[in-house]
Amino acid sequence: MTNTSPAVTAAPSDVASPYRWRWLALTAILGAEVMDLLDATVVGIAAPSIRADLGGDGATIQWIAAGYTLAFAVGLITGGRLGDLYGRRRMFLLGLGGFVLASALCGFAGSPEMLITSRVLQGLFGALLIPQGFGIMKSMFSPADLQKAFGAFGPVMGLSAVAGPVVAGALIAWNPAGADWRTVFLINVPLGLAAFVLAWKVLPESRAEGSPRPDPLGFLLVSVGLSLLIFPLVEGRELGWPGWTIAMMVASVPVLAVFGLHQVRRSRSGRAPLVEPALFRIRAFTGGLVTGLGLFGSLTGLAFALGLHLQLTLGFTPLQAGLTQAPWALGIAVGAVLAGAWLGPKLGRTCIQIGAAITVAGIVGTIGTLVLSGSGMPGWALAPALLVTGVGIGLAMTPFFDITLAGIELDMVGSASGVLNANQQLGATAGIAVLGTVFFGLLESGDAAGAVTTVLWISAGIMAATGVLAYVLPKRARAEEAAYRPARAPGSRSP
Repeated sequence: MTNTSPAVTAAPSDVASPYRWRWLALTAILGAEVMDLLDATVVGIAAPSIRADLGGDGATIQWIAAGYTLAFAVGLITGGRLGDLYGRRRMFLLGLGGFVLASALCGFAGSPEMLITSRVLQGLFGALLIPQGFGIMKSMFSPADLQKAFGAFGPVMGLSAVAGPVVAGALIAWNPAGADWRTVFLINVPLGLAAFVLAWKVLPESRAEGSPRPDPLGFLLVSVGLSLLIFPLVEGRELGWPGWTIAMMVASVPVLAVFGLHQVRRSRSGRAPLVEPALFRIRAFTGGLVTGLGLFGSLTGLAFALGLHLQLTLGFTPLQAGLTQAPWALGIAVGAVLAGAWLGPKLGRTCIQIGAAITVAGIVGTIGTLVLSGSGMPGWALAPALLVTGVGIGLAMTPFFDITLAGIELDMVGSASGVLNANQQLGATAGIAVLGTVFFGLLESGDAAGAVTTVLWISAGIMAATGVLAYVLPKRARAEEAAYRPARAPGSRSP
C-alpha cells in the first residue's frame, strides 16, 4: 500500500518537530480501539436475540463470544511483531480492512457456524490491527505530546468497555430495518470504513530498523502455548472444569518456556525474535504486566457479574441493564480528565494506586446498595456507587499504558504492545473464568444475592492487591519517571 498523505514518514518521538497530522492519526487509532472493545462486549447483551434467531445451545452462544476472544488473544503477539517487520501502517490498514469485512460477515451470518467462523476472523484481524497503534504513536509524537496521547487510551478503553452493553441494548431496541442483533456487528461497517479512509490519509509508516526476518517457529510455539492456556479458561466454566482443561493449562507452561528459550537464543544469534527478551529487563514494563493482570481481571469480572445479576436476578431488560451501568462511563470520563490534566503527570504511578483505592471504595458502595435494596432495587440506586467506581477506573487506567511502555525503544514497541495487549486479554479472560465460576456456582445453588456480592468482594480484593503491586513492582522505576514526568530535564534521573 502507498500512503497518499502529504507526509509519509513521521518524525521520531525525540525530535522537536513531531508529525503534523498526529492528532488526526490518533483519532483513527482510537477509533479502531473502540470498535474492538465494543465487539468484545456486545455479545453478552445480544446473545438471547442471536439464539432466538439462529438457534444453537448454550455452548454455541458461548463460542460466539469465545471465538473472538481466543483468536484475538493468541494472535496479538505475532500481530504486533508483524508491524515491526513489514510496516505498522500497512498492517494497521490490513487489519482494519479485514475487521470491517469480518464484521459484515457476522451481520449477514445465516447459521451459528458461520457466525462463529466470522467472529474468529474478527479476532485474528483485530490482533493484527490493535498492536500497531502504540508503535505508530511513538513514532509521531514528541515526549510531551506522547504522554497526552497515551493518556487518551485509558479512558477510551474504559468508556468503550462500559458503553458496549449500552450500545448493544440501544441498537437491538431500535431494530433498524428489522436487523435486530445484526446491528451490533453491522454498525462496524460505516464506522470502520470512515476510520480506514482517515487512516489511509494521515497514518505515517514506521517499522523496526533494518530488515529483520520473521520467526515462524516462535509464532507456532507462542500460538500453541497461549491456546493451551486461554482455551480452557474460556471453556472450563461452561464444561464444569473437567480434568483435560487443567491438563491443558499445565501443558502451556513448558510450551511457553520453550518459546522463551527460543526467543533468547534467536536474540543472541542476532536474529529478530518475536518477543524481545530485553523487554523483561525494563522494570516499568514487567511491573505493568503484573499490575495489568489484576486491573483488567478485576474490572472485567466485575462488569460480567453485575450485568448478569441485573438481567438474570432482577429481571432488567438488556437496555435497562446497559443504562444502569452508564454512570461508570461518566465516572471514567471524570477520572480520566483528572489523571490526564493533573494527577497523572504530577504523581506518576501513585495515580494508579489512588485510582485502585477509589475503585475499591466504589465496589464496596455497590455491594452495600445491592444488599440494602434487595430484589426491588431500581437501576438509579446504583448510580452513586458506580460513579465512584468509574472515577477510580479512570484514574488508574489513564496513566497505565504510558507508564508501562516507558523506556521501550521504537524498534521493540510492536513486540511490547503485542505482549501488553495479550496480557490485558489474558487478565480479562481469567477474570471472567474465575469470577464467572464463582458467580454461577452460587447462582445455581439458589443464592442469587450471594453470587453477585461474593464476586464483587473478590473484585475489590483483586483491585486492592493491584494497588499494592503498582507500588511494589517496580518502586519508582527510573524509565517510568523519566518518560512520564515532563517537568524533568531531558536525561535526568530519578533518585
